[in-house]
Amino acid sequence: MSKKVVIVGGTSGIGLATARRLLKDGMNVVIAGRNEERLAAALTELGAAATGQRVDARDEADLARLFAEVGPIDHLVVTVTGPSGTTPFRDIDREQLQAHYTGKLMAHTATVQAALPHLTTGGSVTLVSAASAGGAMPATAALAAVNAGVEAMVPVLAVELAPLRVNAVSPGVIDTDWWSFLPEDARTGVFDSIAATTPVGRVGSADDVADAIEFLVGNTFTTGIVIRVDGGARLGTPR
Repeated sequence: MSKKVVIVGGTSGIGLATARRLLKDGMNVVIAGRNEERLAAALTELGAAATGQRVDARDEADLARLFAEVGPIDHLVVTVTGPSGTTPFRDIDREQLQAHYTGKLMAHTATVQAALPHLTTGGSVTLVSAASAGGAMPATAALAAVNAGVEAMVPVLAVELAPLRVNAVSPGVIDTDWWSFLPEDARTGVFDSIAATTPVGRVGSADDVADAIEFLVGNTFTTGIVIRVDGGARLGTPR
């Protein structure tokens, strides 16, 4: 029988790209997200082989409902993001910080907790953090805090929840709708600037990250790691 994977945050961007790949691998894919229009559009694109459900990963009761309805699963992928955009540290207020915490760190934590009773022995959990966790980039303090929290959980959970495998990917700058807070011309300028300082000479795509997630889901001898998918940006400007 084919393995079943639930992708929470699977209706767009990295999550949707991951769904495409795992479907090609013959998996039974269930995508979930809170935007009903995006969910419907994603299911239309993926075709009859995929199923989907609306869920708000910030709501513990809604997550419990989702996994109770889906039943036993082999793999969980969490690609949920919090608010997009950057804010200088001096300007971060309590509400903004809470929104980042609730939308990312708490959403990842609550999703894994809700899925645990339904994950099969020998299955896997793959989380998605971001390069802001260790990037030391101005105006990303809130992003850095929540993504570092996601990454810090990975080795702990890999030991605590064994033999369940727990890993994460940490994307750099990826061309997805997360950047929609910028007008198109400004976004292009940012991407060009970043590409010029990245060894591979470009920003990433959702499929670049999905490729790493596909590896972590499939490789049964890998646990407790965070894969950097940043085009080498952490290495500095090429000479």
